Amino acid sequence: MTEITAALVKELREKSGAGMMDCKKALVETNGDIEKAMNVLRKKGIAAATKRADRQANEGRIESYIHPGSKLGVLLEINCETDFVANTEDFKILSRDIAMHIAASSPKYIKREDVEKELLDREIDIYKEQAKAQGKPEQILDKIANGKLEKFYSEICLLEQPFVKDPDKNVQALITEAIAKIGENITIRRFTRFKIGE
Repeated sequence: MTEITAALVKELREKSGAGMMDCKKALVETNGDIEKAMNVLRKKGIAAATKRADRQANEGRIESYIHPGSKLGVLLEINCETDFVANTEDFKILSRDIAMHIAASSPKYIKREDVEKELLDREIDIYKEQAKAQGKPEQILDKIANGKLEKFYSEICLLEQPFVKDPDKNVQALITEAIAKIGENITIRRFTRFKIGE
């Protein structure tokens, strides 16, 4: 059994941003393995973030991002539960990262529920016609269309897009990690992307 020293707890706290007791429990659970303890904390954090999803997020900040050259810019309203958290460095970094992501990836919607039904119906029809033209059997057209629709969501919906700084996770996962670390619900209320000539 590895001794869980104060230095080990401190190291995990600095890496994870989690509380001292949570860090100590995770280290005890993983026999002092920092990497495994990080995974334990992340799993617990994601569970805690899910519990926070129902809480009101009426504070926050308006973040602006102007791309070098001043031909592309973003205004983003990102919300949290308290004014205190809105002014923390972690929340500001998250806000800047998401605004920069919007500038780079040009999403049209925040989440899939925001996409108009008419647009979805049109896309599904197109996917089915493409599959038919490729000679695919009638009984699998819906499955093919739904698969392509998932990809469509990941292209046009902010929360489902791969995050530009780390494409292994999407923007929703980035926010969920921030909720776990910060301890408050975080939501994207709205954004506008400006590009010269568009």
